[in-house]
Amino acid sequence: MDKPRLRSAIEAARAAVPEDERHAASVRTRESLLEQPWVQMAGLVACYWSIGAEPATHGLVFALWKHGATVILPVLREDDDLDWAVYDGPDTLAPGRFGIMEPVDTRRGIDTVRTAALVIVPALAVDRSTGVRLGRGGGSYDRALARVGPNVPTVALLHEGELIEGVPAEPHDQPVRYVAQPSGITKVTAGRA
Repeated sequence: MDKPRLRSAIEAARAAVPEDERHAASVRTRESLLEQPWVQMAGLVACYWSIGAEPATHGLVFALWKHGATVILPVLREDDDLDWAVYDGPDTLAPGRFGIMEPVDTRRGIDTVRTAALVIVPALAVDRSTGVRLGRGGGSYDRALARVGPNVPTVALLHEGELIEGVPAEPHDQPVRYVAQPSGITKVTAGRA
């Protein structure tokens, strides 16, 4: 299946799940992540503020912040690359491009993600063999992941059933090392560190 059709199929499946079920699944995913020592020890975490039927990150971002991590969230630039700013609590967010909530803190630059000890990214699906993630098609997160060091854990958040075989890959696609789902954390065999 090509990327546009796969995106449409996954987005339709996500939208069909009742919101309370998606919320409960997101809580399980969050708890699985927070139990990982490599998550607990990460001093600087790059994450994102979820929208729509994505696995919810609002509670995860808040929990990481409350446990002492510095959390940076993306700020979508006009060229669709990602700048980064520090999250300092729920009152420090404002709508950005396309209405997505972004930190109001000083922009730290596109290379700030290089300093993160943990990078959590959105995905519609991840290929279980290659770690290639299917995003929304803008390439923003592939550009950000290309800046991340080879030993930094990169994690895509998914709903159950979205870790699959056969995600179409292009040369610019950047793999992830881990997938977090309600059932737990899966290390992807060929994903980058």
